[in-house]
Amino acid sequence: MIRHVLFIKYKEQATEADIATSMANFEKIKSKIDGIESVEWGENSSPEGRNQGYTHCVFMTFVDDAARDAYIPHPEHEVLKAQLGSILDDIIVFDYGL
Repeated sequence: MIRHVLFIKYKEQATEADIATSMANFEKIKSKIDGIESVEWGENSSPEGRNQGYTHCVFMTFVDDAARDAYIPHPEHEVLKAQLGSILDDIIVFDYGL
């Protein structure tokens, strides 16, 4: 299994509706691309103040490296990135295997 973790910082002008759409798109992608076991996301609620402006996290689990590798160039992933790109300030992507 591969964990694919995204830390997202949105542009100041991103609306709540924009953010909700991007999170809904992440939820829907599991049904559109084979090999994704789960997708979950959340908004930062840490009282420590060390999130450096990153407000949301997406946590995806892929069945294996091949599934993750197929996801990266997949057309549905490109659609997701296009919607996210206009409201994205920065993103950290971190993958690890189990």
